Amino acid sequence: MTAPSQTSRPRRKTSTLPPMQVARVTLPDEIYRQLKSMILDGGLIPGELVTIQGLANAFGVSAMPVREALQRLTAERALTVISGRSVGIPEVDSGRLRDLTRVRVEIESLAAQWATPHVTAADLAKLELLVETMARAANDGDTPAYVRGNHEFHFTVYGAAGSETLLSTIEGLWLQVSPYFHLLHGSGNYLAANEEHRLILQAIRGGNADGCAAHVRADILSATDVLLKLLS
Repeated sequence: MTAPSQTSRPRRKTSTLPPMQVARVTLPDEIYRQLKSMILDGGLIPGELVTIQGLANAFGVSAMPVREALQRLTAERALTVISGRSVGIPEVDSGRLRDLTRVRVEIESLAAQWATPHVTAADLAKLELLVETMARAANDGDTPAYVRGNHEFHFTVYGAAGSETLLSTIEGLWLQVSPYFHLLHGSGNYLAANEEHRLILQAIRGGNADGCAAHVRADILSATDVLLKLLS
């Protein structure tokens, strides 16, 4: 028996594919991501200005992708245009701060509750190290180190909740309020807040989700009380 010839096989038809989009990290996206991290980590504080050209020089790019990234951050109320060519942290009044706090207390305590059963041993080790890092920073008066550690501590906890929706909502709130954490450095709040961090850690170790949420609330409210006095 002879093998069938190649010409006897049915010819394959070329498939017609629908239009598809492939997500790419663009230059404005990367600049946006880095600027957002800088704000959350305390790299830009109230009263400071940055120019578009200065950012373009720092990133080694033209002004156009910087402007695109800044448009997103101003839409999110993380930055505000001071003049045509410079931006800064928006001013926050007591009413706005109270509003942000009401939402933060509800959302962040919920994230803490969800997170408690899912915090891993590696997370716990990281949280313990961050508490000690913040203790040293508070004692040394190293405000930038404390603000960075505080951001990383909270978002390590909230990240364990396993909800990208919840985490992005919290991030949007922090973009508006976290630059003002710099103002707390002379108030004694850093030491009090870090005691709440220790209690959050203790509640997580004990599997006490309600206790974890309660200490998150206390941490937020105590910082807001101090900021309200400073703003008044």
